[in-house]
Amino acid sequence: MTKKRRKGSSNKISNLTNTILSILKKDRNQSFNYKQIAAKLEVDDASSRNQIIKKLQELLAKKEIEETERGKFKAVVTAEYHTGILDMAARGSGYVISPDFDEDVYIASNNINKALNGDEVEFYVYKRRKQGKFEGEITNIIKRAKSEYVGVIQIHDNYAFVVVNSTKMYTDIFVPINKINKAEDGDVVLVSLESWEKGEDSPKGAVLKVLGKPGEHNTEIHAILAEYGLPSEFPQDVEDYANSLDTSISPEEIAKRRDMRKALTFTIDPKDAKDFDDALSFEVLDNGLYEIGIHIADVSHYVQEGTILDDEAYERATSVYLVDRVVPMLPEVLSNNACSLRPNEEKYTFSAVFKMNDEAEIKEQWFGRTVTYSDARFSYEEAQVIIENNATIPARTSISEINTLIPQDIAIDASEYHADKNVGYAVLKMDEMAKIMRGKRMKEGAISFDKVEVKFDLDEEANPIGVFFKTSQDANKLIEEFMLLANKKVAEFIGKQSPKKTFVYRVHDEPDATKLATLQGVVSKFGYKLNFKDRNSIASSLNGLLRDVQGKKEQNLVDTLTIRTMSKAEYTTHNIGHYGLAFDYYTHFTSPIRRYPDVMVHRLLQHYLDGAKSANEAIYEEKCNHSSNMENLSTKAERDSIKYMQIKFMENHKNEEFVGVISGVTDWGIYVEIISNKCEGMVSVRDMNDDHYEFDETEYALIGRKTGISYQLGEEVVVRVKSTDLVKKHLDFTLIGKPQIIQL
Repeated sequence: MTKKRRKGSSNKISNLTNTILSILKKDRNQSFNYKQIAAKLEVDDASSRNQIIKKLQELLAKKEIEETERGKFKAVVTAEYHTGILDMAARGSGYVISPDFDEDVYIASNNINKALNGDEVEFYVYKRRKQGKFEGEITNIIKRAKSEYVGVIQIHDNYAFVVVNSTKMYTDIFVPINKINKAEDGDVVLVSLESWEKGEDSPKGAVLKVLGKPGEHNTEIHAILAEYGLPSEFPQDVEDYANSLDTSISPEEIAKRRDMRKALTFTIDPKDAKDFDDALSFEVLDNGLYEIGIHIADVSHYVQEGTILDDEAYERATSVYLVDRVVPMLPEVLSNNACSLRPNEEKYTFSAVFKMNDEAEIKEQWFGRTVTYSDARFSYEEAQVIIENNATIPARTSISEINTLIPQDIAIDASEYHADKNVGYAVLKMDEMAKIMRGKRMKEGAISFDKVEVKFDLDEEANPIGVFFKTSQDANKLIEEFMLLANKKVAEFIGKQSPKKTFVYRVHDEPDATKLATLQGVVSKFGYKLNFKDRNSIASSLNGLLRDVQGKKEQNLVDTLTIRTMSKAEYTTHNIGHYGLAFDYYTHFTSPIRRYPDVMVHRLLQHYLDGAKSANEAIYEEKCNHSSNMENLSTKAERDSIKYMQIKFMENHKNEEFVGVISGVTDWGIYVEIISNKCEGMVSVRDMNDDHYEFDETEYALIGRKTGISYQLGEEVVVRVKSTDLVKKHLDFTLIGKPQIIQL
């Protein structure tokens, strides 16, 4: 807060023209006299008042302001005002992303005007003379992005500050001592933003919840959830409501459904899965066709509209998958029990049933509510062994017989299954069909993303004791193809009806041309060439690139950069197709336990199967937007938990040396991803003491001014772990050099 100028002071007020214009433009519908402007500047001496009066007359003569009544002035608004979302940079400045501009609009720190990262703001723009880029000033905050923040509290005698751990947060939050909610100095807390009045340097807040001590595992995991406004537990009334539901299978309800309990039915999921929301059934028909059912837990049977259970599921919109836990969308009584298609249990399901031939062509389709019985539960590893041993598995093979052909550590418990049902043949035949369907998708322009997933081996206290990589094999792809088939055909079934009906689609726009050009510049450094002539050549080039980098040191970097060129998939009632899958119609039907849009799809599908009229588009579009936003927050939380666990893992490897790949280059340093465990950290340019390194944006490199040594994106380097910071989720490396130089 600036000090009031003493009476009699003759100091010149700096930057007075811009300051007065800023005051008038910020409240452009109001008029101000010189006294009011002086009060805003917190000056009350004669010299300052005279400077203001003189400057007002100059601005009036230039017609930059107008006199609305004697002695009262307002800004002449010549700028066009726009709206957009503020994206803060690390040093207090930011950029507004607006649909009115092809490029982001730069906002200097003195023109942020108390807006915070992610806020929807009103702003006006003017040209930056030197660079010709748009620069602007924020004039109004339309909507705050968030009202709750996570940070560390610093308690003083009569007040406290919460320091938010984010480079995008340029201010601390002031907390009156009576609003610290029993927090102790140094605690990680969740604080609400209550007000930010004119003339105050910091916003005022109140502590909502104490999350714990910095660096402790549960504190940091709960802090990640709280940072994105994600819940960690269910309200008691929601738990009570869910526990009171009738989850029995009744003859009356079975009579309303297609009974498919006699069809061979099985699930294939990760070995540590606790909920099974999809199952496959397989029958050989007398006419030589195969009847294949994709059976999905009938969540909408239990989660009825207008209940507190539905309200809670909608607000969450998705389950959140952190490294050490799942925060489910539905209470456990549903997610792990009533709606989980566990072996040897009857369940209510919603199904897409197809009659298909050996070429995986659909000859007949049916959609509706069913009751099913799961005969078998395979892990992906078990199903994969069956697929890999297809030459030695006879056409009719029981579980017991399969066990004689596979390694003992993957042996299937035959007591859980109907041994007389031909599971082995079903898996093999559906694998054949899945490969045909996948091949067809690729020919039609689908993009094949098989990005390596980083997973952790955790001990009983959730400490990471090892890192492993999860890759997609044939068994994974079998499930993926039949889930894609169900999603596609449900979307087509509704989307092609006339007159048009409101529906929930999962859409994916074409890649951004600018990002494709950037990708081309990066991968050319590795010797790859891309052809972006048209839609088909883009898809073909990207698939070729993803195939060519498999198993190479730059794979994870190229995979990540390629994914970033893609538009973000989202939920909407306005269908534009799904570019990445090469589908004209696509939805999410197959995971209602963990995705609310799938629940909406089930309801709408049944609504139209019952012959009802089109649902309200505006209501469903709002729900789609909410679901897309919550999915985005969930993804960010998941990434933060992986980053946290990577740093926790590296704490036990301080001062050790690793070979890594340069995954990012900036003017402040290089980012390096360790090849053996995919952990990423930073080498600060300030620590590169052998030369003065300068950032070359065109070469994606830091280049030494004297030696000419360069560190370029994608190059291998050797680094040593310098420091780890669990609270800031930051990993620092010391650069040792390039492997070939060190070996010499």
